[in-house]
Amino acid sequence: MAETAPQLRHMPWLTILGVGAAGPKSLSPASQTALAEAELVIGSARHLSLFPAITCPVIEWPVPFAEGIALLLTHRGRKVVMLASGDPFWFGAGSSVTRHLSRDEWVAYPTPSTFNLAAARLGWALQDTVCLGLHAAPLERTRPHLAPGARLLVLVRDGAAVAALATYLRDLGFGASRLHVLEGLGGPDERIRPAQADTLDVVDIAHPVAVAVECAGSGAVVPRASGLPDTLFDHDGQITKRPIRALTLSALAPRPGETLWDIGAGSGSIAIEWLLAHPANRALAVEADAARAERARANAWALGVDRLDVLIGTAPSALPEGASPDVVFIGGGLSHTLLEALWAQLPVGTRLVANAVTLESEALLATWQQAKGGVLLRIELAQAAPLGGRRGWRSQYPVVQWSVVL
Repeated sequence: MAETAPQLRHMPWLTILGVGAAGPKSLSPASQTALAEAELVIGSARHLSLFPAITCPVIEWPVPFAEGIALLLTHRGRKVVMLASGDPFWFGAGSSVTRHLSRDEWVAYPTPSTFNLAAARLGWALQDTVCLGLHAAPLERTRPHLAPGARLLVLVRDGAAVAALATYLRDLGFGASRLHVLEGLGGPDERIRPAQADTLDVVDIAHPVAVAVECAGSGAVVPRASGLPDTLFDHDGQITKRPIRALTLSALAPRPGETLWDIGAGSGSIAIEWLLAHPANRALAVEADAARAERARANAWALGVDRLDVLIGTAPSALPEGASPDVVFIGGGLSHTLLEALWAQLPVGTRLVANAVTLESEALLATWQQAKGGVLLRIELAQAAPLGGRRGWRSQYPVVQWSVVL
């Protein structure tokens, strides 16, 4: 039997070096060898300044960052070293580059990240600490994690961002939080200074900088369970109320990495809770009223999820384009035409949940459930309310919910 020819393995042309604030002293022997053999080095101005002895050609990574990727790829095949901060694959530039490459084109040598160094300096258990990279992301991403006793390590852009974070904590009622301003960890100018959010007096903050937060205060905490308090959402009455929302999220059954279409989004409460369920989830909302659409965006932003896309229009004439969703929720605008359009457009296996309040929409769901199957649920709630000098039950409009897999 003839022997199978061995497969040739390509040598990586790109080496991604994680660099600490100590510059050359932070590099492993393998990193030092790669740098010595490089035909080209590319990195930010700050990283390049740490290596004045480089003798090969250098390129400063441009702004915006995406332009640097295209520039890097023009040098494919040369021995190229890319300088990045600490661990390039933990809130770093590594994955942004390697998604454009095959696995045999690159190799990476990380150094301890700022998170590692901060935990080592403060004695914090890293697995119990929330780690966030907010160089180019809003401070609102901290919002779901703010609770008395919580610990956060936050990478920020500069000293102004440290002050903005302190103000943000104070405005939310967490001004009593203890901060540790961590500058240049691992480098010759390393400095750690304590402060309190509502009396921050740390000045002359040097980059790179991170903030360790020991959260304290009486601010509102975002619960982890489905069915957030209605008071966390700005709305005009067009909102799926908390108990119904909890049951709806249970029916939607969010799984990591899934995409939701929220049709008739109103305040955006369903889509926002879907996004809060997992950081890899995505939601696209459809809302006919422009003011409500803007309110939904603002609610998402305020609760720390900036991944909500809102399309202004009426379904089915206005439905998101691109990849199909994993799940669809109909909270408004339910009609026979909409259901027909979704059934024709969506792939087999898509989960659909629809809530109905009016007699007409109830009848529609009953008809479709009889034809397509699924689970039909009638939800009736009542709250205690004054009744003369005593109390009685005040019933809410019942909601009929249909859950089905296409």
